Amino acid sequence: MTHSKPLKRSPRSSRHQIAVLAFDRISPFHLSVPCVVFGESQPVASPFDLRVCAIEPGLLRTTAGFSVMPEHGLEGLKRANTVIVPSWRDPAEQAPPALLAALRAAHKRGARLVGLCLGAYVLAQAGLLTGRRATTHWAYAQDFSARFPDVEVAPDVLYVDDGDVLTSAGTAAGIDACLHLLRGQCGHAVANGVARRLVVPPHRQGGQAQFIEQAMPATARGSRLAGVLDLLRADLLHPWDVDEVAERAVMSRRTCTRQFRQLTGGTLGEWLLRERLALAQRLLESGDGGIEQVAASAGFGSAGLLRQHFKAAFGVTPSAWRQMFRAG
Repeated sequence: MTHSKPLKRSPRSSRHQIAVLAFDRISPFHLSVPCVVFGESQPVASPFDLRVCAIEPGLLRTTAGFSVMPEHGLEGLKRANTVIVPSWRDPAEQAPPALLAALRAAHKRGARLVGLCLGAYVLAQAGLLTGRRATTHWAYAQDFSARFPDVEVAPDVLYVDDGDVLTSAGTAAGIDACLHLLRGQCGHAVANGVARRLVVPPHRQGGQAQFIEQAMPATARGSRLAGVLDLLRADLLHPWDVDEVAERAVMSRRTCTRQFRQLTGGTLGEWLLRERLALAQRLLESGDGGIEQVAASAGFGSAGLLRQHFKAAFGVTPSAWRQMFRAG
């Protein structure tokens, strides 16, 4: 399930408050992910008020050999619209009771809770994932399932958006999840701008696999296939099939199929669907054309088919998606 809705703003502030938790022995990379997406990558007039909040007093050691001292403690969660647990130091360690209580309180008053990577363990310990679908780093999925049997674990996706609770896989998937949140709050153009500054893909669907087979070396054939993808992306109205792509890439159908999966992590049909959905999102956010027109322009052929795939991917209808961004 990967549906999105605009993030709530505090009635006391015109800016959306985001609290990022920090703790002793935290990974600097995991801590920096939400900070760079919602903090330093934003314009001067940022819609976000981002605060790093320590769950314990004093200097916090990082896994990279230096320490940090956040300006805020758990009191910073009291007015936060979004609370992000960027990871956790040890899956076997129970989080402090004060932290779990603060997370439950934030969720109860309507804040969105986000667990990136092993941060899902903390949300599960707080009871916030009970009966829900969630994910974490693939290497810990089995352990997570054993510890929290009342959580439906999706071990092979990038992130799971369950409305008021979002969880993601490890490392780079945290960036995807944060860009997904940013897109829901500010729209496609803003999220794409941040992605360009970070030099990362602007959008990867939450259901995409956590890891793909190692890409082929940068040979001439590999370069040809990469070039063909640009041609496909420029003409999503065309009913592309594997044989046609293989012909344009000057390779056999079997080789094309194998290298396409290695390059994109999926089949031609899956890749085309993701690209057409992304185009439909942009058209819905930036244009005034009817749903039939958006469906035709994005290569779906009919509004019914667009609604079917859009609802399956994002949990809302195309009309609801457009309304969300017009309202925001």
